[in-house]
Amino acid sequence: MEIILKKDVQNLGYKNDIVNVKTGYAVNYLIPQGFAILATPSAKKVLAENLRQQAHKEAKLIADAEALAAKLNAVELTIAAKLGEKGKIYGSVTSADVAAQLAALGFEIDKKDITLATIKELGTFEAKIRCYKSVAGTVKVNVVAEAAKEEAAE
Repeated sequence: MEIILKKDVQNLGYKNDIVNVKTGYAVNYLIPQGFAILATPSAKKVLAENLRQQAHKEAKLIADAEALAAKLNAVELTIAAKLGEKGKIYGSVTSADVAAQLAALGFEIDKKDITLATIKELGTFEAKIRCYKSVAGTVKVNVVAEAAKEEAAE
């Protein structure tokens, strides 16, 4: 039986895919759960039109994301951290800290979109920021001691 998926289904396909499944699987599980609809000729036409419109919208989203990524690549953040003994910092610098610094610069980035290695020492690191599905930018993160940042500001 040919169906159109309305949602991503693991080991079967992604949203808007047309797939062939056994009749019982479609009638007893996928369609009642709202995961799929029957692939009638009219449903296929509607799907084709929706995909065409979606492609146009997605092209604009990708262009906007690439522009944002280019801006982010030029950004360099300085985060002050309290130092403990032996040059280690208390706690760690997290994606939430990076998101807060970016928000202060006018970028609205969710901390979930920031990939950052665990930072527990001073130095320069890179944070990867996902702007859209396959578009990402990189921000340099300088971690300095709190006293050093105050001296640099003067």
